[in-house]
Amino acid sequence: MRATVRHEMTEGVTAYEEKPREQWLFDYPAQVALTCAQIWWTTEVGIAFARLEEGYENAMKEYYKKQVTQLNTLITMLIGQLSKGDRQKIMTICTIDVHARDVVAKMIAQKVDSAQAFIWLSQLRHRWADEEKHCFANICDAQFLYSYEYLGNTPRLVITPLTDRWVTGMSRTLLLAYCNIRASHVGVRNHCPWHRRVG
Repeated sequence: MRATVRHEMTEGVTAYEEKPREQWLFDYPAQVALTCAQIWWTTEVGIAFARLEEGYENAMKEYYKKQVTQLNTLITMLIGQLSKGDRQKIMTICTIDVHARDVVAKMIAQKVDSAQAFIWLSQLRHRWADEEKHCFANICDAQFLYSYEYLGNTPRLVITPLTDRWVTGMSRTLLLAYCNIRASHVGVRNHCPWHRRVG
């Protein structure tokens, strides 16, 4: 099963730019579409930072506009006819996209111009390594190999500042090799499968 998820992810990452995002996401299972969308979010924010460093002052603002357009497209799709599985997939991607949009908006408001800023480094950033053909999850100075464990098409909780702090804390715990992952916040362990995705 893990080999299948990894294979699908390899194809999904590569095919992302070949067609509009709202069409591309129907070509892949929910877990793959969600993770590849997160990989591309990390990539596109990285591109915006590179353009900022080259002197293009509106790079992050333009990317923010692209995010809003993508989110509006997904919301329009949710109003239409969808299968139960596709509706769940799009709602989950919307949940993650709203957080991604908010992160970019916060970086714009704080005039962040470097990819080394803590506000960016403290985000859970998925990236694809072409050489190894693997997905990695990065947060702060921690890097974890994506485990490719099948998660299905499940809903996600809205990501709040508390969720961000929890994920940062758990990543630090994993990095320090404390493997006993327990959430002190009621319900987080049952509803936030983050620890299963990277472990």
